[in-house]
Amino acid sequence: MNRKLVLAILIAFLGTVFFFTSNAQILNAESLRKVTDTSGFSGSASANFSLKRNVNDFITLSSNVHVQYKMKKHLAIFKNDISFQKIEGNDFENSYISHLRYNYRFHPRIAWEAFVQGQYNKVNLIDFRGLVGTGPRFKLTTSEKYKLYLGTLVMYEYEEVADGITPTQKDIRGSAYFSFSIYPTETISIVSTTYYQPNVEQFSDYRISSQSSLLIDLFTNFAFKTSYTFIYDAFPAVGIPNSQYDLTTGIAYTFD
Repeated sequence: MNRKLVLAILIAFLGTVFFFTSNAQILNAESLRKVTDTSGFSGSASANFSLKRNVNDFITLSSNVHVQYKMKKHLAIFKNDISFQKIEGNDFENSYISHLRYNYRFHPRIAWEAFVQGQYNKVNLIDFRGLVGTGPRFKLTTSEKYKLYLGTLVMYEYEEVADGITPTQKDIRGSAYFSFSIYPTETISIVSTTYYQPNVEQFSDYRISSQSSLLIDLFTNFAFKTSYTFIYDAFPAVGIPNSQYDLTTGIAYTFD
């Protein structure tokens, strides 16, 4: 097996041993796609550990793995984000998102997508959220210096929350997204995606997510990455705010 693929799988396994997680409620699927003209495996992986003591003892573990396989008109993507934090021996912020997506390009500018996703988020009181969805994806440009995409999907959502009030949710949601990628130089890329996900039976129940990322190549297979995410949920779990944001910065390992 390809050594780079083995490395990515190993990092994913080590992260899973500690716990499943991710802070975002809506996964930015565009951040999963690695632009490559070659067939075969590619992706990225990162793992982080921190130990801190001041008034309390803090332990933080996290991993992020993306593996994709491309063959002619077919593209398969796997994403696993994990985060685990303890303060004075107590679990504080645990979450995960696991995402599997298949993309079939039947036209130079049109593809059909299908995905499954599972997640848990202690902070947002999400015991489990499962998604299954499908729909078309349109490429709106032909330039290689910038790319625009539009996606319109429908998905089934199953959700259990831990607020003691909200019943189990079983809904059909739309998921429309607009994404753009800009490559001002060979070493810099900017990706931004905005999602709108309404409940098709109650349009006042919707979520909006917007994520913008900057990636700067440092040297072979390593890059600096910073991302800003904003999320709005019209009906979150009881006690959870409608809007949230997250700013992250780190180093990513990529492979082809």
